[in-house]
Parts: sequence; C-alpha cells; structure tokens
Amino acid sequence: MPARISGSGLHGTTIKIVSVPRNSDDSRGIPASTLVLDQTTGAVKAIVNARRLTPIRNAAASLLSTKIVRLRSPTSIVAFGAGKQTEAHLSLHLQSFPSITSCTIVNRTLNSRVELLKERMEHAFPGVRFRWIASRPIHMVEMPKYMDLNRDLYVAVSNASIIICATSSTSPLFPSSWVRAGTHVILIGSYTRVMHEVDSDLVQRAILKLQQPGQRPPHGRNQILLVDSREACAVEAGELIEAGVTGSQVMEIGEIVKVGEGGELVNLGFGLGGEDPGDNRDEEWEGDMGTGPITMFKSVGVGLQDVAIACAVVGKAEEMGIGTWVVGYDS
Repeated sequence: MPARISGSGLHGTTIKIVSVPRNSDDSRGIPASTLVLDQTTGAVKAIVNARRLTPIRNAAASLLSTKIVRLRSPTSIVAFGAGKQTEAHLSLHLQSFPSITSCTIVNRTLNSRVELLKERMEHAFPGVRFRWIASRPIHMVEMPKYMDLNRDLYVAVSNASIIICATSSTSPLFPSSWVRAGTHVILIGSYTRVMHEVDSDLVQRAILKLQQPGQRPPHGRNQILLVDSREACAVEAGELIEAGVTGSQVMEIGEIVKVGEGGELVNLGFGLGGEDPGDNRDEEWEGDMGTGPITMFKSVGVGLQDVAIACAVVGKAEEMGIGTWVVGYDS
C-alpha cells in the first residue's frame, strides 16, 4: 500500500506491507510494517511496526465519522469482534464520549483473547458497565428462532447508540430489524466482496433516496452513508456491493471535513440534517425499529491514513530522540 501526502503540515511517502494469515487467532493483530521514505533522497528513512498503528488509524477515522454525524451524547455501544480493531475503536470512543456508560462486546466464543480484552477495557474504563456475549452470525435457516437464541444480543443491539463491526464474517451479524433509528453503524472488518457484516436492508436505511453529491437532506433527517474511499469500497466492500450501492449514494469522509487555518478539523456538515448537534435521533422516528434512518461509515482502509500516522510517529520519535538507529544502513 504505497501513499504520499503533502500539505496541511504533513509531508511524507510510505509503503505499508501487510500479511493476513489464515486461521490466525493471534491477539497481537495483523502483521504489518511501514517503510517511510526520505522526501529528498528517496532512501528508506525508517521502518515502523504497523501492527498497532493500523487499528489506531482505522479507529481514528471511525471516531471522526461519529463526530461528523453529530452523535453528541451516545450512551451505549456494541462491538462485534475481540481483536485489536475492537480495542482501538472502543478506547477512542470511550475516551471521546464520557456519556457512554454501557458497552457490550460480542464474539463467536468467549476465548482467551476475549478475556485479555476484558481485563484491559475494564481496567482502563472502570466507570463503564461491560457485558460479554458469545454469538454466531445469522444464517437464514435460523431466523425464526434467532431472537430466542440471542435475547441478550437483541437487547444490546436494539438499545445501541453506536454499533461497531470488526469481524471477517461472511454472514450478517444481526438483522436490520434490531437496529433503532438514529444509530450510527461502523463497518471496519470486511474487505472483500464475499464478506458481509450487516444485511442489505440496514445499508439501504443509511442511503438518502434521490441523494445528489453535496445535497443536504430535509431538516432533522440524519441519514448518510460515509466511506473512506468510493473507489476502494466499490470493489472491496461486500455489504455495499451486495446492496447495489452506487458512488452517488455515498460521501467520502474527506468531502465532509476540511482542515482549518489553525490545523483544526472543520465539519462542513454536508449530507446532515439540521444545524444543531443532537443525539442523531428525531421525534418522527423515535422508538422506530427496523425502518427508520441511520448513519453508517464503511471503511476498507486507504494508504493516506497509513502515511499520515507513520510519518507522525517517526516525526515524534525524532523529536524525542528514541528508536534504534542502524548506522551505515544506506551507505
């Protein structure tokens, strides 16, 4: 994944190399290394272990999406998966939204990786009530009795302000009918056409009908489908492809946010109803389950995120005088 960034105070060129091992339950995350190139000579300036940086950069983009949709005071969050992506997403959201007091983490099994995550999260956020649920993805033959088998999951999903999906599932993790209007759904796990963490009905609830690029929907209708990259999602986002989503029905996160004169992020607010930040729900849809509008962010990962975070880390390391210098590496 090569990328280059220039402007807004950040300059750099990097190449990230990722390996996705088959059938791995490694709690350390996905192996990845980033080469940071010197802007003048083109030589390798630094080698950075990106195993930890990848979840952080993904979580930062997801948190930005949550702020873009003006989810001001969420109270509950549900996360599917127990890996580094889930840990990073929960850490950033719980730090940014003290209003969240309830967190449910869902995994296929309550294994040792779940126990490690449980220990870290409960220690870091003692004021949050955590629940841990084992659940399988939905298969249509199970639907008539799925709710009975997963009553705790139904209660958690139906009351969630934010739902984070960070799995490699090829079947929906829950039905659209469980999700209340105004929920913000973050899809970070799937990255191929065959992977589907949610069903097409839920995706359609995030699409503003007859939407045009940059159009603002009617007041109070917080409904938008955000992506990190139209081009990448068109070939990698299984849920969006299955739902028949077109490029004109989504908005790139970079179209919503710009960098201000002081380096701060400015929310342009395109595609969002109302001027006032709210709780992302409106009275018309209050209590609605299964049909009301939601907001959604789908991410498959883009190289600009990698170059930004890797160059920031290398720059900080240079300032602090830390890291291992390899003398004569490029002599």
